[in-house]
This record gives sequence, C-alpha cells and structure tokens, in this order.
Amino acid sequence: MSRGHRPGHRGRGREGNPSHPSEDRVLVLPGEEIQGRGLKPGPGTFRVGGKVYASLLGLVSERPPFVQVIPLSGRYIPKAGDVVVGTVTDVQTTFWLLDIGAPRWAPLHVTGTPWKVEIGEADRYLGVGDSVVVQVENLEATGRIGVTMQGEGLGKLEGGTIVRISPARIPRVVGRGGSMIQTITRQTGAHVAIGQNGRIWVDGTPEAIRRVTDVLRMIEANGQRSGLTSRVESYLLATTPTAGADSSGASKIRTPPSGPADERTAVPDDASWDSDGQGDPPPFDPPEP
Repeated sequence: MSRGHRPGHRGRGREGNPSHPSEDRVLVLPGEEIQGRGLKPGPGTFRVGGKVYASLLGLVSERPPFVQVIPLSGRYIPKAGDVVVGTVTDVQTTFWLLDIGAPRWAPLHVTGTPWKVEIGEADRYLGVGDSVVVQVENLEATGRIGVTMQGEGLGKLEGGTIVRISPARIPRVVGRGGSMIQTITRQTGAHVAIGQNGRIWVDGTPEAIRRVTDVLRMIEANGQRSGLTSRVESYLLATTPTAGADSSGASKIRTPPSGPADERTAVPDDASWDSDGQGDPPPFDPPEP
C-alpha cells in the first residue's frame, strides 16, 4: 500500500553498499549492554551513563548514527500514522468496529470514509468480515484508537485472503527500498497490501496465493537471519508454474468504492507500500545480503 512513495526512493537496494554487516545479527536480552557501537539509541534501546542498553529481547540492527533492537515477536502496538489492515467485527449506526490486532478494537466512524453514509445505512457499505486498509490517526488516553479510511491507498479490500505474521517481521517482508515485496509480486503475479500490524492481504490465483503465503511463513521463521532474500528468490524460481503464469503482478489494493456495496466498482491501484515510518528515530531498513 502506498503513502505516496515509490519503492526504492531512498537509495540503493541489495546491490548497493549497505552499512550492515553480512553476518547474522546479535541477539540481546532486555537490559543487556550493546557493546562498542558508538551509536545513538534508537527504538528498542535506552542510554544510561553514556552506555546503550537493550530494552527488549531482539536483534541488534545498526543504521548510523542510530542503533536499534528489532523485537523477535510481540503484539502490535499502534502508532499514529501506521497504515494497517483491519477486519470489521461489528456494525453500528454510525461506525464500524475494526479488529487491527491491537489490544483494543478500533472504531471507524462514517465521517472517516469517502462515502456519504446515511444514519442506519452503515451495513450497506461494510459488513462483518469485510477487510479494509486504514490509517491510525490518533491514540487517546482512554485507549481508543482513532482510524480513518480517507487518504491515498486506503479503502476496502476486495477478494483475496489475509495472512497474519508477527508485526516485527513486516520490515523484512518489505525489504530494503521495497526489494523483497517487489521480488514476491514479480515472481508470483499476486497483488499484495501490507499492514504494519502484521496483516497482509494477498490476491491472485490460488497458486499465487499459496506461494506468497509460503514465502511469508519463510520470512516469519527466518527473519533474523541474513541471506533471506536469496532463499526467497530460490524458492520462488523453483516453484514457478511452467505454463499459464502471470508474472506481471505489482503490489496493489482496491481504492475505496464510491457508493454502497451493491453499486461500487473496484479500481486497482499499482502503488506499493514502503517501509518509511517504521520507528522513531529513523525508519528501519533490514539488512540484505
């Protein structure tokens, strides 16, 4: 999904000159000192007395001038600006309740959509079980998660299936400059929308969906290791159908419909989501071999 950027807009991909070492990254425990780095603390770290420590269990990742710890697993914790894939769990008079994998459900108000929804007609636009792409707008002190479906690349997802992985693995699914997701869509012809909450929408032929799902499971199981892109490419090449395959796929989602569910026309969008905004400070680009 796109926030107005094209994959690779920040520079070189795997063929460039990454600053990350090629070996497997170091696993650290909460409170463990990150030795000899000389870098500023980033997400998953803290500084005490001039030394940087890990605040969680994860893998050390350097992106000068910052060092951060990427968690091995964990529940999705929303942040303002996150683009997520949600599922409608309840329909009320003026809003829909969305499950986005957070500790609380997120209400999507009718005013946060591109539709002119009359009171009591919310179920004409979205029903229980429908999937959508929304953006987290705000987090209230009460725990309420405000979301919107107004914006580029946001809307209802038509067809396809939702694959769930650990939110911590999403940067690896995207890849440096979008390299991983480009490889996946190019080799399978599938259409993919990635949520920062670990939910990934996949659409295409049954074979394409199966291959993408296999790759996502591979990334989830091996995301901490180097050489992952090469392993994914080898798997996709080895499983390429011999005939009738459509390899022209590009990441896309469906744009929001302009009317009720029985009147809309889905229009594909060829924009794909990049990994900007994955943390504070700078966005995390996972090391590639």
